[in-house]
Amino acid sequence: MVDAMRLRVAAVLVLLIGGYLGFNYFIRPIPAVGAVASIPASTTIDGSAPAMPWPSAGSAAIGVSSLGLIESSGRETPAPAAGLAKVMTALVVLEDKPLKGGDPGPSVAITDADVQAYQADSANHQNVVAVQSGEQLSEFHALQGLLIPSADNIATTLARWDAGSVNAFVAKMNKRADALGMTHTRFADESGASAKTTSTPSDLVKLGLVAMKQPVLAQIVAQSQANIPVAGTVRNLDTALGQSGIIGIETGNGDFLYAASETLGDFTVTLFGCVMGLDSLDSAFTAAKTLIAAMRPVVKVGRVLYKDKIVGSYELPWGDHTDLFVTDNVDLVEWPGMVLREIVHAPALTVTQPIDPGTTEGALHITLGGYTLDISLTTVDGLYPPGKFWKLLRI
Repeated sequence: MVDAMRLRVAAVLVLLIGGYLGFNYFIRPIPAVGAVASIPASTTIDGSAPAMPWPSAGSAAIGVSSLGLIESSGRETPAPAAGLAKVMTALVVLEDKPLKGGDPGPSVAITDADVQAYQADSANHQNVVAVQSGEQLSEFHALQGLLIPSADNIATTLARWDAGSVNAFVAKMNKRADALGMTHTRFADESGASAKTTSTPSDLVKLGLVAMKQPVLAQIVAQSQANIPVAGTVRNLDTALGQSGIIGIETGNGDFLYAASETLGDFTVTLFGCVMGLDSLDSAFTAAKTLIAAMRPVVKVGRVLYKDKIVGSYELPWGDHTDLFVTDNVDLVEWPGMVLREIVHAPALTVTQPIDPGTTEGALHITLGGYTLDISLTTVDGLYPPGKFWKLLRI
């Protein structure tokens, strides 16, 4: 009786073990295995950020192409943006109606309403460009009139042409400002003539960083003068062009949103800044040049990652292993004290077929300021499916 019981128990155990092994081998899936990073998630760029020579009056901010907004003077309260608002006007027009280099673009028909706007702005001693009813002004010429002599009447013409009405266009300006994170900016008009159109240097640097990515806009603001039908020769109010590397972009009364070119080895970097609330445009130019001179020795290009560096690995439960390495050197524009972030984005692998050495598996995602980059990751060794013993026992 006892022996029979033991036999039954043994048979049950055999069935259970056999069932477990059969389940493991035939049914239980091979687990997916994620990559494990072997680099820190963040590091700080060497060096200490300098004390910037901020203007004693007003407020200011600086930025660097690819890195984004760097620093501000503080004391930033929204103030009338004046002519600097026209950078947003130009950006919205170019995003709605893109132009390629050398292409004059579609025609902007000058109407009686446009002539009336010109006359009214001229009577109010605003910046204007002469127009005639029936004139066909190309988009390129209109943008020259908007940005070079900072003509308020051309801002109105472009707003109506783009959106059908000034109010509709101003709504577009505010929507774009929100998308850029310009949280302290409000556009009340298309030209900046209204004191209710307000912004801060930090917000305007964010705008400048994006606007100068438009090649046609960058081309226009770098011109010292232009010839426009009817109006003739118009001259740039930015008389600091060409000084301290300045390549634009727009002026106000005592305000200056600027970009300056800097060459660092094989890299061309653009230094951005905005000064607001100074007593004259000449003072704004002087403050901009001082900030540019302070930035030049600080901004550098550094190698943040070397080719073949191991940044992660796959560890398979049956013992297989491979490292992941980057396939390129990575040189980035740097500002001291900024945080470099690196995240291994490699897929979870279910190894049911051999994976050869040198297979691309995901990327290393790098972020520095406003710059992001993905560098391909490659396996060092091959990976192979589990053997029969592991599939049976899962040990």
